[in-house]
Amino acid sequence: MEENQEKNIQNKVAIVTGSSRGIGAEIVKTLSKNGYNVVLNYNKSKELAENIANNYSNVFTYKADVSKYDEVKDLIDYTMKKFKHIDLLVNNAGIDLVKTVTDTSVEEFDNILKTNLYSAFYASKEVLKYMINQKCGHIINISSIYGTTGASCEMAYSVSKAGLDAMTKSLAKELGLSNIRVNGIAPGIIDTDMNSFLSNDEKEDLYKEIPLKRMGTVSEIASCVLFLENNPYITGQIIQINGGWNI
Repeated sequence: MEENQEKNIQNKVAIVTGSSRGIGAEIVKTLSKNGYNVVLNYNKSKELAENIANNYSNVFTYKADVSKYDEVKDLIDYTMKKFKHIDLLVNNAGIDLVKTVTDTSVEEFDNILKTNLYSAFYASKEVLKYMINQKCGHIINISSIYGTTGASCEMAYSVSKAGLDAMTKSLAKELGLSNIRVNGIAPGIIDTDMNSFLSNDEKEDLYKEIPLKRMGTVSEIASCVLFLENNPYITGQIIQINGGWNI
């Protein structure tokens, strides 16, 4: 085991925030299968996180509430101490809120922004201290179609994702000279727990608006992470994966 860990230290290192389930978990598994050492960040879902780590020798769990700057800093410090470098940050952590604007409290709005947007700022700020010195690195922000189109009764979520898209483009311009790329992936409706509340009738109504007539899968998002990783001339892009929903 010690020999394997020593060998793994030489591999690329990735951090995936909010990755104990759904899209994040699939990204962790995909990167692990492709030779990355992956730090799987979770907040509350310890058992789910550990179940993934138990099946992959190059996945390491770390508990942190990424809406809190000090805990994000500890996450990055842990990764650097363990591996001495960070090659990829995937800002995946996110929560939703389905409420009208008049029913949305200030505290709820603040929580959405801190979890979905501030967390990406915190993690990027801390990781870039090392990536800039390395003169290489890649940040991928997991956004949403609603960052472009907006969504009725999901104003807070839409705002957070629109901000994430702006962060992606701004950082790509700022960091290009340091050989650091920044990209985004904006899923449409994906078959995850977040969308499990939809009834069959609601799904069918959605499919009428989607040319491919189905939900996307977590593996389709995870494969895009690898695509972006393997194409060193792509930066500042928000890749839409939504079955043609917003054509």
